[in-house]
Amino acid sequence: MKRILKTVLFGCATVALMTACGKKDTKAELTASGLNPADFEATFDGKQTALYTLKNANGMEVCITNFGGRVVSLMVPDRNGELKDVVLGFDNVAQYADSENSPSDYGSSIGRYANRISQSKFTIDGVEYNLVANDGENCLHGGPTGWQYQVYDAVQVDDQTLKLTIVSPDGDNGFPGEVTAVTTYKLTDDNILDITWEATTTKETMINQTNHCYFNLNGDPSRVGTNMELYVNADNFTPSDANYIPTGEILPVEGTPFDFRAPKALADVVDDTTFDQIANATGVDHNFCLNTYDHATGKGDDTQVCASLYSPETGIFLEVYTNEPGIQVYTGNFQGVGRDADILRKHGIKYPKHVSVCLESQKYPDSPNKAGENWPAANLKPGEKYFSHCAYKFSVK
Repeated sequence: MKRILKTVLFGCATVALMTACGKKDTKAELTASGLNPADFEATFDGKQTALYTLKNANGMEVCITNFGGRVVSLMVPDRNGELKDVVLGFDNVAQYADSENSPSDYGSSIGRYANRISQSKFTIDGVEYNLVANDGENCLHGGPTGWQYQVYDAVQVDDQTLKLTIVSPDGDNGFPGEVTAVTTYKLTDDNILDITWEATTTKETMINQTNHCYFNLNGDPSRVGTNMELYVNADNFTPSDANYIPTGEILPVEGTPFDFRAPKALADVVDDTTFDQIANATGVDHNFCLNTYDHATGKGDDTQVCASLYSPETGIFLEVYTNEPGIQVYTGNFQGVGRDADILRKHGIKYPKHVSVCLESQKYPDSPNKAGENWPAANLKPGEKYFSHCAYKFSVK
């Protein structure tokens, strides 16, 4: 990403109005979340970035940049009707682009493959494809130049809908086939951020998209978020090895700290190092096998709640719906650790460890290298259409 970062910084003199170039100070131009759209105007490899704003009838606001298809801010009302920004992120595109000094997947539309692929390789019809490793020997979130670091073509359909398109060339980070992918964000009047992903390919490939919002329903990311209460509609999970790669087992949550079938505070879980899975990840960073998915038909019921998150502090309640077989629960275990502790995010805030929770709908991690009737495949063939759906519904209680 050095090349991309240099493009941003050089562009200050000729293209974009960004923080380093002298941003506009007109407060009337700021979003409800306090973002300056001018700080998201830049050029990457000849493609323009911007900040797009969706609003609904209830005053909710979602700000999205086409750099990585990222949700930058998400303003929802708390129990007192006060709007709170409930996602983590940066307040300028330069930091999102700087993968060396401020690496993040904040709010992004991940592709081609969300989560990890072991040894950065897989085989299709006897042909081995070698991917670009960016997580030790493994490929994480599509590789070092995954779609979270690419510019999508954006069309704001209306005040509540944004359509983002990317064309990924054959061989992108080692993945076969030219893939055309469309992410559609829609903010409904019943306070749902509805996300769909569609894709086609010219060669058989692997695809697994998700949204990577880091949720802090307290609306205060300067403090840990372990007071939040998590529910996951899953009887089983996929344990991981020391490198976060699934072992291939599917184990019951019964009798483990991963039993979220009744809501419980994350404070009761993330520090329970008597459980080896938590000790290794220093929190939760695992795939849960959703009860809302029928392995016999290969379909998920996105009318049923697959997970929820609640802040007793603000009363904000988030319910998640998806057609996917799994959901990755990640409790911000790498936030506030090492050099990450000194990085300034939105509004100059430093994030502590366990400040947030990611709820990423997905195929199971390392699906290209796993097999079995209860381990859904991630293959996409020419003539087929990939479709994935996730809805984040907000309310108060």
